[in-house]
Amino acid sequence: MVVDEQHRFGVLQRGALAGKGDHPHVLVMTATPIPRTLTLSVFGDLAFSVIDELPPGRISTVTRHLNDPDDPRLMKFIARETARGGRVYWVCPVIEESEKLPLMPVIRRHEILAERFPGEKVGILHGQIPPEEREATMEAFASGDISILVSTTVVEVGLDVREATVMVVEDAHRFGLSQLHQLRGRVGRGSSAGSCFLVGRPGTDEGRARIQAMCSSSDGFRIAEKDLILRGPGEICGVRQHGITDFRVADLVKDRRLLEEAREDAFSLVRSDPSLSGFPDLRREVFRRLGAKLRLAGTA
Repeated sequence: MVVDEQHRFGVLQRGALAGKGDHPHVLVMTATPIPRTLTLSVFGDLAFSVIDELPPGRISTVTRHLNDPDDPRLMKFIARETARGGRVYWVCPVIEESEKLPLMPVIRRHEILAERFPGEKVGILHGQIPPEEREATMEAFASGDISILVSTTVVEVGLDVREATVMVVEDAHRFGLSQLHQLRGRVGRGSSAGSCFLVGRPGTDEGRARIQAMCSSSDGFRIAEKDLILRGPGEICGVRQHGITDFRVADLVKDRRLLEEAREDAFSLVRSDPSLSGFPDLRREVFRRLGAKLRLAGTA
């Protein structure tokens, strides 16, 4: 069984898929492993391989942070890129204005950019648009009939537009690291370098840390490690894919070496006595604490 874009599925969804076969071999793929998966790869029964190089001919995308979405430098950069045939994604977190959330909506940003760049065709894309119209818009963007596409995160995966060179994410602190890295991956897919602009004023330490992580690294695995530190590993024997663990003492980051030694000892014990029949007290305690959740430990 192969699960691509693994971070988009829940534990129970992946478990149900694996359950359709007779103990199938499982391969999961993702550019940014979610905290629980990263934890399983280090401490659980999940081998991992890291592809740490770009495809031939591709140049690494440069990521910058800006406070102001109307920054003149950004506007000039977009004008220069579109003039030479490049395409621009502009992603916003919401579709319409909200009284509760002071965020720039897709609809308003589309109006602003259409006025700002009258010589360019500015398209709009979000989940409330009918599927046929969305498909037509994406085809127009790919062909060059649309040069600037204002969108929600529906462009996060599945689009391969080689001429797309600019990604602007407005209110970037409202997005998770996995989403930001996926969005950044939409540009720089051809022979021209990509540029990603994360726009906004983070109001929390965690928001600032996410922006800093994106600007300092283009390595999805390193970003996933930062995500693990910020959000916590979640439940290895459970469905939460991030958050505080149930461990009373151990810290998965600080105690990594000790936990790796414990992992090897545990694997050695289970290999020699899979049912733990020689350790009845340990067996009883494992089932008392984990019970039905134990089966989830094997769901990558």
